Amino acid sequence: MPREALQPDGVAVPKPPYSPVVVTGDLVYTAGQAPFDVDGKLVSDDVAEQTRQTLQNLGACLAAAGCGFEDVVKVNAYLTSLDDFPAYNEVYLEFFDAPYPARTTVQAGLVGFKVEIEAVARKPS
Repeated sequence: MPREALQPDGVAVPKPPYSPVVVTGDLVYTAGQAPFDVDGKLVSDDVAEQTRQTLQNLGACLAAAGCGFEDVVKVNAYLTSLDDFPAYNEVYLEFFDAPYPARTTVQAGLVGFKVEIEAVARKPS
């Protein structure tokens, strides 16, 4: 099955060799999104603000593929500290409604930022 790589409007173009979004059939895969603005600048040191920007970037990736947050079936999230989970989770609820996608959140050694989020979605019929 062919795959299409997308560069969403409003999301910084990655420097490393990867695509922010890949669509194959009716499945949409996003690369891990981070808290950078369109110019590639970190938005804040605050985990809530970083989470909000990360999810806005994720939303732009989904929109580029014709999807929204309601189409997401799986989320993988990475936090530098699980102590940040309550603030991260509060912002997460601003973007996702029940029934929620499956989700995994783990502590990871991110460098220079506190949160990274990737998702898998199914394009609406």
